[in-house]
Amino acid sequence: MNDLASVAVPAEAPLDDDRRYKAPALEKGLDILELLAAEAEPLTLTGIVHRLGRSHGELFRMVQVLEYRGYLEQDPVSDGYRLTDRLFSLGIQQPRTRNLIELALPIMRQVASECGQACHLALHSQGEMVVVARMESSEQIGFSVRVGYRKPLMQAASGLVLYAFQPDDVRARWEALLAPKPKAAELAAFRASAQEVREKRLGMTPSKFVAGVFDISAPVMRGGAAAAALTMPYLETLQPRVSKEHAARIVCAAADSIALQLVEGDSRV
Repeated sequence: MNDLASVAVPAEAPLDDDRRYKAPALEKGLDILELLAAEAEPLTLTGIVHRLGRSHGELFRMVQVLEYRGYLEQDPVSDGYRLTDRLFSLGIQQPRTRNLIELALPIMRQVASECGQACHLALHSQGEMVVVARMESSEQIGFSVRVGYRKPLMQAASGLVLYAFQPDDVRARWEALLAPKPKAAELAAFRASAQEVREKRLGMTPSKFVAGVFDISAPVMRGGAAAAALTMPYLETLQPRVSKEHAARIVCAAADSIALQLVEGDSRV
């Protein structure tokens, strides 16, 4: 920590910055992490310096420390830096999330076995849905998404379900996080879809990214809101073990079963 603190001369604070406590070195490190989190491609140190408007000397050792601690990795081809999954791993180690996953996995295993389809569990994170657990299909052929997969709420069935089962004030906060900012018509359509999902207590939509996949998603409720979304990317095969409609009933029952355990084990979650 002493090395971090000595990396650079603190930048002058804005005149309207009336925070009681400031940690310039820490904030530079967070700036780097937040910048790379929004980038699709690795950024070189020069690119990071340019984007953050700081000097090479300010950020060089900061980047080195973040890489040493496992938060960044360097692309061997471009020499650019990108985030590792260390922050994500830290997040799912929180007792609240870890207990949810521990409760959900046995039920998800049963769902995958009964339907012959993969399923996954998703949470909300900064205007996106992020997959925190998955269960592979018991069949030879299946479709699944990896843990850590993220998509904006408006682009995923899990995101729609998570949004649909939130109180108005939470919805408003989540809408402010959407990036890129949706047009008024797009947001209105999303809200209308969320209302339909809320009435049916289920989301069933063709995948926006993969042909032949139908997303079936149900809320895992806790305290009157969706704590998570249980989603099955239903792969439409010629000889399915169960129909989409049957799979939807199984997904809904499984989500309710997870929610019941969350309530019963409330002190652990």
